[in-house]
Amino acid sequence: MAGQPKKPGLSAWPAGAAPGPLSEAPRAGKRLRFIYERLLARFGPRHWWPGESPFEVMVGAVLTQNTAWRNVEKAMANLAAHGLLTAEAMAAVPDETLAGLIRPSGYFNVKARRLKALVGTVLSLGRGGREPDMLAMPLAAQREALLGVTGVGPETADSILLYAANLPSFVVDAYTRRLLSRHGLAKGDEPYGDIRDWFMRHLPPDAPLYNEYHALIVTVGHQKCGPRRPDCPSCPLNDDPLLDPRLAGAVATSGKAFG
Repeated sequence: MAGQPKKPGLSAWPAGAAPGPLSEAPRAGKRLRFIYERLLARFGPRHWWPGESPFEVMVGAVLTQNTAWRNVEKAMANLAAHGLLTAEAMAAVPDETLAGLIRPSGYFNVKARRLKALVGTVLSLGRGGREPDMLAMPLAAQREALLGVTGVGPETADSILLYAANLPSFVVDAYTRRLLSRHGLAKGDEPYGDIRDWFMRHLPPDAPLYNEYHALIVTVGHQKCGPRRPDCPSCPLNDDPLLDPRLAGAVATSGKAFG
């Protein structure tokens, strides 16, 4: 209605002034921070990552590759029931036994080998237990060690650094790429390291902030920003002037998402 004040929100960044893909403009950091605050206001704190100990988080980061978390929970329950949630215990169990216990997570033979490689690295760098010595290493050294483990890529390494070691290493996943591309902040196909570094240049080096931000991105990805049929009308970011035109059109007209 004419004369009413504009709704505060992402419209504070009109398209002509907003940062381009992976922009270095100072405004990019402000925009990222606003998106975070809008998601937090809608979804609340997420309390990630599920796990009783840092070592459990490390194991979960490997098991969650290419599967849903509910499957990981079943595998983790099996490991807990057999007393295998320390690096020493997991290193001692036969590979085929480990593979059988983590079967619910899928690709169980591959993941068993990856877990054995991970615990080998953990034990080579100190004690294992539920809080491995490795997690006390500086971020750069620890990340290098993790990336040297067979089957541990950047996303898994950063998940361990952030959620197990409580170090400020931003996690980039498919949900992150989708959000950035749909909101005019990236193309979405940039190298993993470029997107990670961009977040870390434009946000303060704060592990709790990175933890919550990534968890919120996953939440909005699950609940609103699906790959084919996003629910834009009820998304907390639906007033963004940089929203993908196909999505913005769906919001403005029928309310139906494209795809």
